[in-house]
Amino acid sequence: MDLRILGCHGSDGVLDGSHGAQDCNTCGFLLNGTVLVDAGTVATKLPLKEQQQIRHILLSHLHFDHIKGLPTFADNISGDGASPVTVASLSDVITGLKAHIFNAAVYPDFFTIPTPNSPTLVSQMLDAGTTYGISGLEVTPILVNHTVPAVGFIVQDAASAFLYSGDTYLTDALWLKARQIPQLKAAFIECSYPNTHMELARISKHLTPSLLAQELKKLARPDIAIYAYHLKPAHKTQITRELKDLGLPNLMVLTEGQTITV
Repeated sequence: MDLRILGCHGSDGVLDGSHGAQDCNTCGFLLNGTVLVDAGTVATKLPLKEQQQIRHILLSHLHFDHIKGLPTFADNISGDGASPVTVASLSDVITGLKAHIFNAAVYPDFFTIPTPNSPTLVSQMLDAGTTYGISGLEVTPILVNHTVPAVGFIVQDAASAFLYSGDTYLTDALWLKARQIPQLKAAFIECSYPNTHMELARISKHLTPSLLAQELKKLARPDIAIYAYHLKPAHKTQITRELKDLGLPNLMVLTEGQTITV
């Protein structure tokens, strides 16, 4: 499986770096060219022809930084003659999208246009803990501990598997499920705030480097690659330093533009 990193930060921003300005974009991961995992960044990072190849979008939760690319993506592909793109998530997420975004007031309802019988988007309600066949992959959503209904995903093909935590605070079910998968090769785990912002992390239900280290003990898989993502740009330097100080050889920080083969 090839995972292309379109955006991997907890907010949009531009940082000064040693090699010039660095764009930070909200989370969007393109899997095998046809499946989008979260839609914070898609329309601004992919040429139109590549956007038109996407057939499924997996949404971890409804927070804006994980869905904000979806309206413009739908606008870009609407009327292209292809079959509708499936947006798959918890029922709370699908209901929220239709009520608060695609409601004809904030944005056109691409779940009913161009026509109700041939819309741009269709929805698929996912039940946590159930495995679904999506674009030749097995996808299992697992509930995680966030401020709104949210899931992480375990994605598998015949040869390998990876874990995507979504936004989460301390949780258990995701790690317990992942431990049972022998072909697990990688875990993408959020880490939004530095350790100095522990109270903010608790209130907003996000991880810090020290909390991430606790969660990795639950995962108990030192053999797999760990990719930290969802770093808040304003704190990226400090978070990166604290992650390095953990001394975990398989722990890396994601950056935009990478392609990870699992």
